[in-house]
Amino acid sequence: MKQVVQNYKSGELAVLDVPVPGCKPGGVLVRTAYSLISTGTELMKVSEAGMSMLGKARSRPDQVAKVMQSVATNGVPATYRKVMGKLDSYTPLGYSLCGVVEQVGAGIDDVKVGDLVSCAGNEHALHAELNWVPKNLYTPVPDGLAPQHAAFGTVGSIAMQGVRQGEPQLGEVALVIGLGLIGQLVAQLLTASGVRVVGADPDPARCELAERLGAAACGDPGSAAVEAAVAELTDGHGVDQVYLAAGGGSNQPVELAARLCRDRGRVVDIGKCRLDLPWNAYYEKELDVRFSRSYGPGRYDPSYELEGRDYPIGYVRWTERRNLACFLDLMARGRVDVEPLISHVADFDDAVETYQRLKDGELKAVAVLFRYPEQEGEKAEPEAPAIAVPAVTVKPSPARATNSPVRLAFVGAGNYATSMLLPHLAQREGVKLSTVVTTTALSGANAQRKFGFEEATTDLDAVLGDKSVDAVFVVTRHSSHAELTRKALLAGKTVFVEKPLALTEDELAGVLAAVEESGNDRLQVGFNRRFAPLLQEARTRFGTRTGPANLRYLVNAGRLQHGSWYLQQGTEGSRFAGEGGHFIDTASWLLDADPVSVYATATSGNEDLQVVLRYPDGSTATISYVTTGPSGFPKETLDLVADGSALRLDDFVRASVYGRKKWVSSRLPKARDKGQNAELAAFIKAVRTGGPMPVPLESLVATTAATLAVQAGLAGGAPVTLARSR
Repeated sequence: MKQVVQNYKSGELAVLDVPVPGCKPGGVLVRTAYSLISTGTELMKVSEAGMSMLGKARSRPDQVAKVMQSVATNGVPATYRKVMGKLDSYTPLGYSLCGVVEQVGAGIDDVKVGDLVSCAGNEHALHAELNWVPKNLYTPVPDGLAPQHAAFGTVGSIAMQGVRQGEPQLGEVALVIGLGLIGQLVAQLLTASGVRVVGADPDPARCELAERLGAAACGDPGSAAVEAAVAELTDGHGVDQVYLAAGGGSNQPVELAARLCRDRGRVVDIGKCRLDLPWNAYYEKELDVRFSRSYGPGRYDPSYELEGRDYPIGYVRWTERRNLACFLDLMARGRVDVEPLISHVADFDDAVETYQRLKDGELKAVAVLFRYPEQEGEKAEPEAPAIAVPAVTVKPSPARATNSPVRLAFVGAGNYATSMLLPHLAQREGVKLSTVVTTTALSGANAQRKFGFEEATTDLDAVLGDKSVDAVFVVTRHSSHAELTRKALLAGKTVFVEKPLALTEDELAGVLAAVEESGNDRLQVGFNRRFAPLLQEARTRFGTRTGPANLRYLVNAGRLQHGSWYLQQGTEGSRFAGEGGHFIDTASWLLDADPVSVYATATSGNEDLQVVLRYPDGSTATISYVTTGPSGFPKETLDLVADGSALRLDDFVRASVYGRKKWVSSRLPKARDKGQNAELAAFIKAVRTGGPMPVPLESLVATTAATLAVQAGLAGGAPVTLARSR
């Protein structure tokens, strides 16, 4: 098997062929799927190995002390041979991974061959294809948690142990100094615990990332911004806890901790930074300085780590293994999100190059994963989700009398519903707004008063059981769309659901199962751009194409405001999962086909995405979804080129077609028309007449599947095929 090693004397890094470890009793043999590079601890070790002997001595005074003791005991020659022999040997790297159990040792009964486990330990969770891991240093991965995320288990446990040492309480304010990998996780764990977090780091990108993931405010430790944020959040008293997650030789972190901590506050050292405590400052406030030792109780205890002797839970609640399991559970439940921390996923064979890029600063990263190759004979994971569109027997809806109004119910009355949908429906002839359903009584009352609903309620079941309601609009938060749509379809209602239709393949399968069970395929997803009059005219003037096309769609999405529920990726999905279907649907409509594969890549932190869609006739569509662009730049620009002609759309205010004849629209005098009114008209017509829905169900499913495939593509780093069943 292959393993990443380093020679501490020469600094050489290599991927060596080494023997497969034996499966000893009391542990399991694990084949690695992903292992995580600690961009703090491991890079420090790699950097030290490249130093001169004097530099090594200066960086590790603890080891120098051991050498001097050996000289006194054994003499210079013997000590020299011992030290040189140790330095001139290959040492392993790595301590956090996720993999599949390949063999179970004697005495192990909590996992079996084929189970996915998260593993810890700088002697057992190495960057190697196979590792033997003792019982107390692995834990099963919860269902639904991706292996690349489970590979964060060890560093998550380190962060969790640090937070436990700080003993945070609901409503407190904490300062996290250093927003690298550990600091980012500490900030998320504190936020999940009900603590408001201020972050300090000289890197603006890391500060911005921490704020996106829940921190109240972040800034450069040398600026006034951090002190101002602390003063505002604590009424000038200072933070309750400080977590030192920084490295390096500066004493600034401990000095900043003393300055911004309240009287009798707690300072927890997690990282490896300089700790020359300013005595007066710490004495006057009687600060409680604590150290956090690695993953938790059990660390460095051979009887716990190697012999599998657990500590009684009544005496030691949170051990290494229990911390590891707890952190995985938090990720599985969406309380901690590590996906935005993944800056790069490298093939294991490229390990040496990846370390060198990190060391040279060419690769700027918070977290880097190694992805390991599948072995011959193993069952390969499918390249892409297979989305089946069941054949259903649908009873045609009866045509209704022209004087019979279409009765609509709304589930949700948030900003989009009240600004983009209801104004078009409230005054539409032949439409009656029957009932609005909301979770809070006041929002329903407001919608009733403003738009003339007959009734406002919080009882969804009553509305679904009301036979007089013809159609239901689902305009709630993304995480509830699929379930509400499923219920409405089973109730026999025609459904208009705002994008997205579903956030997972299981949710999509549930909607399709409801279609199959009920025979009701009367469904529309709010993909409104294909209905925009300007784009429809441009498509008509472009004409029918004969050859493959190239489409480029730039979406300047912009930053979200702090606190936006769109940022709650653990429960509401990624931002692209929420609105990316708009752009995929528009591309597919212009190309008159559904995509067959998706390739996605992203910048650091997954802020800016590049999504490449391939179509059956060889056409391609590239969607650039960026959040870092200037606010004054147009939000959406689109170019379509084929057969010697070109179509251009400028943010729904102007369109042009270049071919045998040039056509340029006049600039729209009023607000952009992105097609909501025309989409609603088509939907109401389908409800009234019982005719076909504006967009075929197969197209809605294909667009949803392609949107889901973007996240799978980002995780896997390879094109994802969209398989269809008939």
